[in-house]
Amino acid sequence: MKFSVNREALLRPLTIVAGAVERRQTMPILSNLLIKVSGKKLLITGTDLEVELSATIELESAAEEKGDITVPARKLVDICKSLPESCDIVFALDAGKAVVKSGRSRYTLATLPAADFPSVQKDESSFSATVNQGDFAQLIDRTAFSMAQQDVRYYLNGMLWELSGKKLKAVATDGHRLAIAHIDLVDKVEGGKQQFIVPRKGVVELTRLLSDESATITIEFGVNHIRATTNGMVFVSKLVDGKFPDYERVLPKGGNKIVVAERGELKSALSRSAILSNEKFRGIRFTLSDGMVGIQANNPEQEEAHEEVSVNYQGDSVEMGFNVSYLIDVLGALRSDQVTMTLSDSNSSALVQDGDTDNNALYVVMPMRL
Repeated sequence: MKFSVNREALLRPLTIVAGAVERRQTMPILSNLLIKVSGKKLLITGTDLEVELSATIELESAAEEKGDITVPARKLVDICKSLPESCDIVFALDAGKAVVKSGRSRYTLATLPAADFPSVQKDESSFSATVNQGDFAQLIDRTAFSMAQQDVRYYLNGMLWELSGKKLKAVATDGHRLAIAHIDLVDKVEGGKQQFIVPRKGVVELTRLLSDESATITIEFGVNHIRATTNGMVFVSKLVDGKFPDYERVLPKGGNKIVVAERGELKSALSRSAILSNEKFRGIRFTLSDGMVGIQANNPEQEEAHEEVSVNYQGDSVEMGFNVSYLIDVLGALRSDQVTMTLSDSNSSALVQDGDTDNNALYVVMPMRL
């Protein structure tokens, strides 16, 4: 096995594929990348048995010797990053070791047999959906922050994708906040509403493939897996086997207190107040009165922060507690200059959305007791 490849042609796909590899593994071979070469095609694959990423690279000249082997992912990435720009890298096998050479640099890496490299078991796709990459990246960006992390309710450690007609809806929640956004598909999906839960890591790694805002990406859906192909990259992820909560029941209804505020001004005030909030609970007191929102934070050191923000609101006063980080995350995900908050009382959740005609995203933030 021997081939030569330009550093720039190799580095980006190599880095993306290595993202599928976890740093800590129970199986040593899962810390490695599978490298296959034949003719002018170089194939690199990484997996953690939940997510699998593959990249095909066109070589300028055919490989001198075809073959396959696995090498340590992080070490290979770090070596390629540290080599000079635009250099040529020669990869070869010598006495069971991988030899990486460029100019006067030479590195020898341990290997494991390619035959032992596992693959994510894939099922037949039942249908596919095509979406614009730029829209898809924004959809994930507007909802991903609400996904749970290591929650015992494993189905929350991911994102619900709901396909119906020409709409793709993304829903994420950690039980304390909820994010919902939708975009249009390129073509209509036949049949009724379909729902899939994509694991957190699958969502994160797929986002890294969405580099061309004007291009489209087609996602194939199976019973247990999804698969996406774009620009020589192939992404495969297991789906979460579970039932996502009925998010529509969580949406607060009947709120009679509508607050319109400047998004940037409110976010800045919350960020400043967060400095003196309790580092563990992150609670702030949110006091609403005619034309004004008061924000108060304190901590066990007896330190306090007070902010006042002018808003468009006329009505009864109400005082609520919120996790300040949740509100800041939501305001960061919104797109317009103004934000609309719909409230009922101190024990009800807040419904937050853009203040203009963009209703493609909704956010729910539960109150907290202070």
